[in-house]
Amino acid sequence: MMEEIRIRKAQTPDAEQICGIEKLCFSEPWSREAFVSEFEENPRAYYLVAETGGKILGYAGLWRIMDEGHITNVAVIPEYRRRGVASAILAALLKETAEMGIMHHTLEVRAGNAEARALYEKFGFSVAGIRKQYYQKEKEDAMIMWRHHNEDTETGA
Repeated sequence: MMEEIRIRKAQTPDAEQICGIEKLCFSEPWSREAFVSEFEENPRAYYLVAETGGKILGYAGLWRIMDEGHITNVAVIPEYRRRGVASAILAALLKETAEMGIMHHTLEVRAGNAEARALYEKFGFSVAGIRKQYYQKEKEDAMIMWRHHNEDTETGA
């Protein structure tokens, strides 16, 4: 049985662990300083972490722009994938930001990342466009996905 996971708002001391997750998950990871800046200086940033026993398993964040939320990152350390961690973080992020008045959420996801796309589709996101070669290192396209808040998209069912 998996240990209990707690979802909470990210804080500056979390930047070190979050940066480590970035390096495991992304080919062009954000720096520790970028996350510190998000937590301390960006009033539009909102980040959550999933943790157990003081260990951060994953995180997600967004930037609020009027009634829209641009999801910047969703990442889970590899050994905790396929255990519901990303779903738990994303569900909490969507719920909490909807309560703040964010009615529309958007994100970019690698065209070839079928697992992530399936996760987002489970929460009511749908493809609205393509950004050609958005991921420059690999020259991979990004799918632009949107989710518009309504009763059917609240639960992720």
